[in-house]
Amino acid sequence: MSATDWWPVRAVLLVLSLIGIGLILRFARRSVSVALAVMLVLTLAVVDVAAAVNASYRYLPTLGVALGLGGADDIRDAYADRARGRVPENGLVVSATLPGTRSGFAAREAIAYLPPAWFGVDRPELPVLVLLHGTPGGPGDWADGGRATSTLDAFAAQHGGLAPVVVMPDVNGDFIGDTECVDSPGGDAETYLTADVPRAVQQQFSTRPPGTQWAIAGFSEGGMCALLLTLRHPGTFGTFGDFSGLLGPRAGETDEGVPATVAQYFGGSQREFAAHDPATLLGSRRFPGTGGWFEVGGTDTDSAAAATRLAPSARQAGIETCLVVLDGLGHSFEAWSAALRDSLPWMAARLGLVPPNPAATAKCRPPPS
Repeated sequence: MSATDWWPVRAVLLVLSLIGIGLILRFARRSVSVALAVMLVLTLAVVDVAAAVNASYRYLPTLGVALGLGGADDIRDAYADRARGRVPENGLVVSATLPGTRSGFAAREAIAYLPPAWFGVDRPELPVLVLLHGTPGGPGDWADGGRATSTLDAFAAQHGGLAPVVVMPDVNGDFIGDTECVDSPGGDAETYLTADVPRAVQQQFSTRPPGTQWAIAGFSEGGMCALLLTLRHPGTFGTFGDFSGLLGPRAGETDEGVPATVAQYFGGSQREFAAHDPATLLGSRRFPGTGGWFEVGGTDTDSAAAATRLAPSARQAGIETCLVVLDGLGHSFEAWSAALRDSLPWMAARLGLVPPNPAATAKCRPPPS
């Protein structure tokens, strides 16, 4: 999707703004009219920039999504369906409250995908895939721009209704927050994602316990988080998907902001920064039984450089590693939705949900040693 996908919205805003400016200049006093006109122009500029940013990253790919049409179903309806033994043709997207009981993290409502098999009378305990968003953004980004629901429904349709329970929790606390998934003055996001979320998910959805049958993946900030949280908590997550992540936690959008990162997130402690640096963790220990899928757009310069550096290190650390570079794609939902489609069969096999299928993971290539 390009910026032109939202051209009707932007065109209407432009026309209305021009009409408004004309009316203000015609009927208001000169000093007031000039001020109002300037305010209207600035408002138009902000909205237009927001639309352009959205078009670039594909946070809200359609006007319907932006207006909130077709939102998540209430969790009580999901339990009611299951109590009646009604198995839906597709999975159900629901809202879920995952409280920060231990961390105190003020999280927004999470989103969860319950596959058709979850509603069966004799359903098994299902494995879990946690999907993390980036910044700016929120839990609904994977279901909207990432098209996770259609990807999961397609997978379930091919496997008799089986798919993981997929949970999309809040990473940052608000739309423009940026915790980098560590415990910091901005909130104890790491404790929230590795302690509170697993406990609440298992209790609410009767899933498999954390461990080898839990995977975590994400895009951008969330991709780095998926890698970092798996390396720091291998007993909680056995598989990760790093889609367009940077080398590690960063105060900014590139890998160059290490000094600011150390100050902002780790209280100036180089030791704490090193303890949260994926390259350092991969070089200092081994991770037998862990799996990791790196996928990135070929024109996404910083993230591609990070993936091509970290993937070989992951393999050397004993991680079953895949690396996929998508030619011609950048830092966008087009790449991230493709990454989920590409990696889901591989992750589902690692979670013990379906048998391994080499044909379904043909894009997976081990990185060079």
